[in-house]
Amino acid sequence: MGESPMEPALIGTRLASAVLSPLVRRLLVQEGSGAALTDRPVRLAGLVSFRGEKRTLTERDVRRLAGTLVRESLTRPGEPPFPGDEAEAVADALSRCLLALGELEMDDVQAVRHGHRELARRLRTTPAARRAAGGLSADATLYLDSITEWACLHILQFFTQRSSFVARTLVEQSRTQAELIAKLDELILRVPRTDAGDAAFERRYLPYVARRHGHLTIYGIDLHESPDEWPLDVAYLCLEASARTGPSGDWPAGPAAFGPAAGSQTVPTGDRPTVPHARPEPTDDGGRWPRRTSGTDGPEAEPVPADQTLATHDRVLLRGVAGSGKTTLVQWLAVSAARTAAEDPDGRMAHLRDRVPFVLPLRTLTRHGERLPAPDAFLSAVGCPLTPPEGWADRVLTAGRGLILVDGVDEVPEAERSRTRRWLRDLLGAYGTGNRWLVTSRPSAVRDDWLTPDGFTDLTLSPMSRRAVTAFVQRWHRAAGADAQAYEQPLRNALRGKRDLAALATNPLMCGLICALHRDRRGFLPRGRKALYEAALAMLLTRRDRERDVDAPSGVDLAEAPQIQLIQRLAYWMTLNGRTQMDRSRAESLVTGAIPAVPEAAAAGDPRAVFGHLLHRSGLLRESSPGAVDFVHRTFQDFLAAKAIVDEWHIGVLTRHAADDQWEDVVRMSVAHARPRECAEIFTELLAAADAAPDRATQLRILVVAAAAMEQATEIAPSVRETLLSRTAEAIPPRTVEEARALSAAGPLVLDLLPAPEHTADDHVARMTVVTASLVESEAAVPFLARYAGHPSVRVRSQLVWAWDRYDHDEYARDVIAAVDPSGLYFTVRNVEQARSIAALAGGRAVHFQGDLPGELITATVRSCAPPAVRISRNPQLTDLTWLRGAPASPEDVEIDRCPALTDLSAVGPLTTLLLDDSQLAVVARVPDTEGVQVELRRAVPDLRRIPELFPGLPSLSVVHLWQDEPVDLSPLTAVDGLRRILLVGDPALFLGADDLAARVSLSVRPS
Repeated sequence: MGESPMEPALIGTRLASAVLSPLVRRLLVQEGSGAALTDRPVRLAGLVSFRGEKRTLTERDVRRLAGTLVRESLTRPGEPPFPGDEAEAVADALSRCLLALGELEMDDVQAVRHGHRELARRLRTTPAARRAAGGLSADATLYLDSITEWACLHILQFFTQRSSFVARTLVEQSRTQAELIAKLDELILRVPRTDAGDAAFERRYLPYVARRHGHLTIYGIDLHESPDEWPLDVAYLCLEASARTGPSGDWPAGPAAFGPAAGSQTVPTGDRPTVPHARPEPTDDGGRWPRRTSGTDGPEAEPVPADQTLATHDRVLLRGVAGSGKTTLVQWLAVSAARTAAEDPDGRMAHLRDRVPFVLPLRTLTRHGERLPAPDAFLSAVGCPLTPPEGWADRVLTAGRGLILVDGVDEVPEAERSRTRRWLRDLLGAYGTGNRWLVTSRPSAVRDDWLTPDGFTDLTLSPMSRRAVTAFVQRWHRAAGADAQAYEQPLRNALRGKRDLAALATNPLMCGLICALHRDRRGFLPRGRKALYEAALAMLLTRRDRERDVDAPSGVDLAEAPQIQLIQRLAYWMTLNGRTQMDRSRAESLVTGAIPAVPEAAAAGDPRAVFGHLLHRSGLLRESSPGAVDFVHRTFQDFLAAKAIVDEWHIGVLTRHAADDQWEDVVRMSVAHARPRECAEIFTELLAAADAAPDRATQLRILVVAAAAMEQATEIAPSVRETLLSRTAEAIPPRTVEEARALSAAGPLVLDLLPAPEHTADDHVARMTVVTASLVESEAAVPFLARYAGHPSVRVRSQLVWAWDRYDHDEYARDVIAAVDPSGLYFTVRNVEQARSIAALAGGRAVHFQGDLPGELITATVRSCAPPAVRISRNPQLTDLTWLRGAPASPEDVEIDRCPALTDLSAVGPLTTLLLDDSQLAVVARVPDTEGVQVELRRAVPDLRRIPELFPGLPSLSVVHLWQDEPVDLSPLTAVDGLRRILLVGDPALFLGADDLAARVSLSVRPS
């Protein structure tokens, strides 16, 4: 019986261990005499035979070895794994992967711990390897992935067989490595793999995802000859996401002198059989480890590009208000995952490469109230026409290759959200390892800890900054065409000069509407949210077809008012039933049933034709999937549902749902639609509902919704306003961050109710007050926040620094930043404007340069303000600190974290303190003289073994271990000969090996 043709993925059947192992061994240095004298891990760069002074192979030799492997694959019997004309390109890509062994910042122990698949992934994702593989076909890429993993398996076996290999926790893995290879050799020869069928399906599925989600509607630019949808590449604007509270959560922060801190426990090493476990409450008096705090402190406080959140977190719950761009972000992530390396030349979205996206809009999945789907039904549940191989989704998720994008928890009825969470938890329990998860929601739809126990990081999309608004306006007018260009600059001027207009332009939806209306009305804009929405409805309902010279293509010609009357029936039904999507048949039934009561619609002819006209020509409705109807945006549904409630005066329905997060905008817009007498009745009923609330949280929610609705009222009786404000004031000051956030939703009016600094009872009250004010999206908050600039609490002042990005840079710098007491603080600089503002202020301020800022900008700022301390974080470009040499006075403290290319720190110093996180500790090669070092352990497997290598004479060390639950071994510190003082911050039970330290070392423990 002849041999069956070989599928591209089955390279193992053609290259068994007997062929691969000898070739791989030539890449690695063989042990010589004395190799077993060390008990420490060996860096990979020291184990390869093509690096260092004693190398036995050149890069050309490595390429020759790679070419041998590729030829062996192509010359074996059966179907070749990839087209023969790609052999040279594949050999080059494979050699780049193998050469990357000498570049990884990893030792042999870490490599074995990661495993062969992770080691292969890291080799493939180095810049040189990624560029070399960019133009390969799918079959060649699959072959490259497989051969790299196979080679890494043999490399790890080589490591574990070295006599100098540090076994410890890896004994079991070392013992089974050879057995695993033998079994895999046998298994791969006998069992056909499913990879080929899966890979063939994914070659169809990923382009489908890119096509389906690669366009979006930009409101208003579909007038004249413009298309209805625009490429996502043109329309997408990257926004920022941050922790929901800024630095005012409970992570520790504050300045201190080196050595024992207030509340720490000093334990003489000669008397410490165990580390004590007492947990004193932290104080806010500065008695902490040596760490300044800034507006970006804490494990998640630094704002990051929203599309990069999954680069550092496996699980994210992302909150955002209506129109903030949540669904657009989901589309962007899905499309980015579906793209090839060639379609992402700068590698910005490389963290999603090789992942399979599943876009799961909950409004679609819960339309009929049916059970949420299991993975094998993910595609059919969202209307994907492709049929995957049986078990494909399970294999993708089991392998940890999935990107699960769950959009719109807030669009699930409140009563069904616990069921949604159980569904998510079931999925996490089965497929939690390796996959990336993003869940989106409106801010108040679920409580703060809804998914926190499941390992989700809770982030919120930030309101658009002035810079983002400007970028959006530029892109919108560029996409709209040449005839729109004349309106761009006048609109930008209006957004700068009219605060009421700028206050509306806080998210992509509102910015799009403003741009569209500004052009549509030849530069004249309505004022206020209600007027803006009404103008948008008029534009979409009646002017859209007229401007395009389209004359009733459906045979139905209706004015604006009857269309609104009919469409608002659908909006009311959806809102009342907690839905954002409904069956087309039900929508048609509701509309046709209402037509007899609308004379103009009844005279228009066939009721079905009227429904078809509303669905296809109104611009407000769409058939989002076969048999399903929804609004083009939830905002229009809320606005029209509110109009229906006021028209039919269903005030009882409104007040019964006042505490329901899905009804927030409905309540506000109901007040906007209501006449003065009706407004008074709505507010009276809302106060009664607050009185009847079962608990403080519900009562506060109703009062805040009512207070926030006041700004929508065209007229409100002074007595009603006074009563409502006095009742809201009863909830002030807020007790928690969650209450502060809820109060801030009331808008600028809450500023009049918050206490002045001299009237705050304690630091906690002051902090909650500033949190509330800093979350108010109005420039009116700036003078209020300025009153707290001199507050003694570092947490209060750090919240003020955090808020800088939310307001006009210059005004906030002048009124707040310049007045903030700088003691114990870093002043965060994220852009050119902030750098100029800091440089213009008097010296004495420690500066935190965050993000991809150029060295020239950092240099100019440091020279101008001579900061006593400098922190640099998340900068992928900097490689050294030579620019600090020109500063008038060298900083005493330098802190570096998450700067992967910054390996040379020797240009600064001598320092009082050098602060590094463990990711920086892993890559740094040269360090300055320093009296003390602080290391923050954030990695899953904390490691202090580089401390003796980099700081052999270090006298003082602080170790902060707050972000992981894995223990850290202190025994490597015994090799630091000059060590005299150690401060440990974190759970004492997580610090192991304290008994190994010399008696001369004074150990202080500061429990978290």
